[in-house]
Amino acid sequence: MALKCGIVGLPNVGKSTLFNCLSNAKAQSANFPFCTIEPNVGTITVPDERLNKLAELVSPERIVPTTIEIVDIAGLVKGASKGEGLGNKFLGNIRETDAIIHVLRCFDDENVTHVDGSVDPVRDKEIIDIELQLKDLETVEKRHAAALKSAKSGDKSAQAKAALYERLISVLESGRSARTLELTDAERPHLRELQLLTAKPILYVCNVDEAAVTTGNAHTEAVREAVKDENAEVLIIGAAIEADIAELESYEERKEFLDDLGLEEAGVSKLIKAAYKLLDLSTYFTAGEKEVRAWTIKKGFTAPQAAGVIHSDFEKGFIRAEVIKYEDFVSHGSESAVKEAGKMGVEGKEYTVADGDVMHFRFNV
Repeated sequence: MALKCGIVGLPNVGKSTLFNCLSNAKAQSANFPFCTIEPNVGTITVPDERLNKLAELVSPERIVPTTIEIVDIAGLVKGASKGEGLGNKFLGNIRETDAIIHVLRCFDDENVTHVDGSVDPVRDKEIIDIELQLKDLETVEKRHAAALKSAKSGDKSAQAKAALYERLISVLESGRSARTLELTDAERPHLRELQLLTAKPILYVCNVDEAAVTTGNAHTEAVREAVKDENAEVLIIGAAIEADIAELESYEERKEFLDDLGLEEAGVSKLIKAAYKLLDLSTYFTAGEKEVRAWTIKKGFTAPQAAGVIHSDFEKGFIRAEVIKYEDFVSHGSESAVKEAGKMGVEGKEYTVADGDVMHFRFNV
C-alpha cells in the first residue's frame, strides 16, 4: 500500500537529523533492510515485536516486515501559500502525502541558531499552519462560489456542500485547521473531495535535549496545550540522542544505551509506529516455513480486500480465510497446535480483519 507521511518543519529544528535516523535500520528494534527510493524519500520498516515472535516459533527462511514511506519535505518560508521561495513545491509535496509529521524545536541551545532568533515551538507551528490554512482557504472559496451557483437551481448536494464550505471558511479564517471541524458522516466525503492540506492527520514531534527526553519540558507542555483541540498525538524525541543510537553497531549496545537513559525503545521506533497508526493502518500476518510476513492494510478491510494486498487474483477468486488470532498462535506455539485446540476460525467475505490476525487464504481463479 503506497501510503506515505511527509515530515515538515522550519530550518534547524532537527527535521533532517530525524529523517536521517529514520533512514538507518540500526536505529530500529530489529535489523531489517532499508532502501532509499530518492534522496528525500525513505521506505521505512515498521518495528513489530509480534513479527519477531512469530518468526521465533515458525523458524522461516526469511522474515518480511511491513513498511511505510517517509518523505523529507523541503523547508518552508513565510509566503509559501503565495508561491514564494519553494512554496509551490513545498505545498505540492504535502498534498501528495497521506499524513504529516511536524517536527518542532523544543530545546534551547545557543550554538544552534533559530531562523526567528528565539525558541518558540508554538510560534513555529503557527508559521506553517498559517501557510497551509491560507492555501486551503483559497481552495475552499473557489469551491464555495461554484457550489452556491449550483445550489440556486435547487441542487440538494450543492446546498449541503455550500453549507459545509461556509463552516470551513469560518474555521480557516479564525486560524484553525480543517481537521478541528466536527463533521457528520454525510459531510466527510465532501471534505475528502477537497483534499485540504490542514485536513490531513498530523503528528507533532517535539525535539528535545537529553534532559527532557523522558519527562518533557515547558516547550513540550506549550505544544500540548496549543494542539489540544486538533485530535493530534504529541511525541517527545531527542533527535541528537537518536543520532547517537544510530552510530552504535549492535542491538545489545543500543539496548544498554537506552536503559541508561531510562527509555524502553528508540524514539524513531516510537515515531514509525505512531506514523503507521496515523495513516490508519493495520497489520495481518502470513506464517509458513518459507516466509513469515507482515502485510499492511487499511483498518476495516474485509478478508477479500486483505487477500487482494497479496495479489489481485486472491481477492477476485476469494473462497474463505483461515484465521488464527495472534495470541492463540503464541500461546499454543504452532499452527497445528492451534488447529488441534479448535482455535482456528474459518471466515467468509464479510469478515473484517483484526490487527494481528494470522491468515491463510483459499481462492480459485
